[in-house]
Amino acid sequence: MEKELKVSVIGGGSWATALTKILTTNLSQVCWYMRNSSAIEHIKKTNHNPNYITDVEFDINKLKLTDDINEAVAYGDYLVFAIPSAFLSSEFEKLNLPLSNKNIFSAIKGIEPKSGLIVGEYFHKIYQVPYDNIGVIAGPCHAEEVALERLSYLTIACFNQEKANLFAKAMRTYFVKTKLSDDVIGIEYAAMLKNIYAIAAGIAHGLGYGDNFQSVLMSNAIREMRRYIKRIYKIKRNINNSAYLGDLLVTGYSLFSRNRTFGNMIGKGYTVKSAIMEMNMVAEGYYAVKSAYEINNKHTRKSRTPILDAVYQILYENKKAKQVFSELVNELN
Repeated sequence: MEKELKVSVIGGGSWATALTKILTTNLSQVCWYMRNSSAIEHIKKTNHNPNYITDVEFDINKLKLTDDINEAVAYGDYLVFAIPSAFLSSEFEKLNLPLSNKNIFSAIKGIEPKSGLIVGEYFHKIYQVPYDNIGVIAGPCHAEEVALERLSYLTIACFNQEKANLFAKAMRTYFVKTKLSDDVIGIEYAAMLKNIYAIAAGIAHGLGYGDNFQSVLMSNAIREMRRYIKRIYKIKRNINNSAYLGDLLVTGYSLFSRNRTFGNMIGKGYTVKSAIMEMNMVAEGYYAVKSAYEINNKHTRKSRTPILDAVYQILYENKKAKQVFSELVNELN
């Protein structure tokens, strides 16, 4: 009989909540770390996360809740990280256990800003986790639709396909279908870039551009993504697969998308600071823009990235969105 995986979820936000819901469908117990101890007490009393996707109801008997990250790391052989990339290093300041013997599956869609590394590289270089133990959970999948148990698809990528398959089984339910991939690095970069392009889509909507322009923008975005990833990590991949194109489309078009919402606010005239303050959730794309732009510019032959460049100019060079997009429209085809 196949041994049940021991899984810990690290994070208390919407995506962590959704992933914990999925895992408790198949596993008898899941350890769930969140730093908010009052939220833990609320879950114990009501079976609901008080702050994120509050409609999800948990079987409390299946949860091992803790506000101690070391307890969660000690429990799990498989660790699922679902915290914003900008807060990754600060969370690890509390960690005093090694990670090198753990299997890490990242649901973080961004770059660790201090190191400038995608999450898999961060765990490998900073915490000596072997690449064979590193995986990625990719969409297209919104946490809110998981809460509603609407049919969703996940791609589980890992350098070790046996581990990918074991973890995919734990994630497979009547409302979640899973597929496997070995393109860990490419999918991580795609997950980071699609948030940036979703911000661009939101800015366009906020400026009053219509569906016709949005379709051209997304068409150019997937080609830009392909060029960017190919420059960094050249392997054979189908950029039209759901982990790339599918995730881009749902993030660029969905009303659930926090990155699109953030971009829409910028397009309507909000400052970056005011948009961040008004949103209850972190828009990963904001932090990713600077890192992605700098990574591209480190290359002698950098990729052509007019959409990325436009979003960077608006968010980090304080250029007017209207003027930047009036120039961008001439770069698209």
